[in-house]
Amino acid sequence: MKVVGIDPGTAACGYGIVYESDGRLRALDHGLWSTKASERPALRLRTIFDGLAELIEEHRPDAVALEESFVGADARIALSVGQARGAILVACARAGVDCSEYSPTRVKQAVCGYGRAEKVQVQAMVARILGLRAVPTPNHAADALAVAICHALAPPLLRVTA
Repeated sequence: MKVVGIDPGTAACGYGIVYESDGRLRALDHGLWSTKASERPALRLRTIFDGLAELIEEHRPDAVALEESFVGADARIALSVGQARGAILVACARAGVDCSEYSPTRVKQAVCGYGRAEKVQVQAMVARILGLRAVPTPNHAADALAVAICHALAPPLLRVTA
């Protein structure tokens, strides 16, 4: 199973691709789509949409896994992340690829065994699980790899309901 994980955001949207076979995982790619705040919102969203569309075309994943948004006190940030999530969902729908969503707590539980793990712990475990020599950078890409790991290791029934 090949999974693209996404850590959504408008300024920085991380992605990570993992391949699972017989319970073993390996990282295929990871990175970041970044946009400038001075760009028009439509162009920022197109960067994310086009980036994911290219990844899907190049890697032909079985699924895309998206981290659910943490809604903080700033409604503008929540709206911006929601728009990025929309671009991601449309790219998946257009390509005919299933997209599942996981809460940050579920991702941390899957990767660290503890739903309230610190970001540094999650990143260290991502490196260990994938056999990487160093923590993947940038941080958003490491988080996206964690989301992909969560989906790849999820029991089949959970993947259907996610």
